[in-house]
Amino acid sequence: MKMTSRKLVETLKEKLSNPQWQFDFDREKDTLRVEDSLSKKGVTLSLPGIIAKYETSKQKAVDEVVYYVKEALTVMNEQQDLSGKEKNIFPVIRSTSFPTESNEGIALCYSEHTAETRIYYALDLGSTYRLIDEKMMKRENWTKDQIKEVAAFNLRSLKTSVKEDLVAGNVFYFLNANDGYDASRILNESLLQSFAEKIEGKMAVAVPHQDVLIIVDVRNDTGYDILAQLTMSFFASGTVPITALSFLYENNELEPIFILGKNKPHK
Repeated sequence: MKMTSRKLVETLKEKLSNPQWQFDFDREKDTLRVEDSLSKKGVTLSLPGIIAKYETSKQKAVDEVVYYVKEALTVMNEQQDLSGKEKNIFPVIRSTSFPTESNEGIALCYSEHTAETRIYYALDLGSTYRLIDEKMMKRENWTKDQIKEVAAFNLRSLKTSVKEDLVAGNVFYFLNANDGYDASRILNESLLQSFAEKIEGKMAVAVPHQDVLIIVDVRNDTGYDILAQLTMSFFASGTVPITALSFLYENNELEPIFILGKNKPHK
């Protein structure tokens, strides 16, 4: 039976049944908002991405979302401290359309990155994480520079797992450690440099969703077309989509590129 947004909403409502939680299905945006009725804190789920994942992994896709929502709503209603948890602060990549304030109107801690992406900072809580906002920082006298420095250090300490594929003469590298910070590794300058040194063609990079970083040694025009299709497919199926655009990595800088079918990319 094909999964639709309406069916998915009904399934999630049933599995997340809690007298304190409210549900708001926005048909136009194709999203479901799950919110605690007392604190007014909650999460907004993009339904197309979950449905795309359901096509391949069925019930597992629904179970993952249910787990994520339960963890997130529980964490949101607890006070989180930064001090003593310095090793648990990491950067996370989001699209530039991602809100810069929490649902309570508190400014989130973030840095600009590219025209397509923005860097937020998260406190890792084990099975989920909490985005750091200015209220948390002020309470403990943390500055944005301190957060950035600690997050960058912690990111560099993460292990890197790479899968390599040769497709139509182009080398594709997939970084997927499944720790929630795969896309964040695009911020690890020494990692990008290590790939740049061994790449023979043009170096392209993509972060279609939170749980993957794709680096490509583009050696012919077909490589751009494959990257465009791959990135769009990953973007559509990711739980936390970021951007369907790719980037060229030249002179230590990321330049967003539009790849037009059968053509070279346009910056």
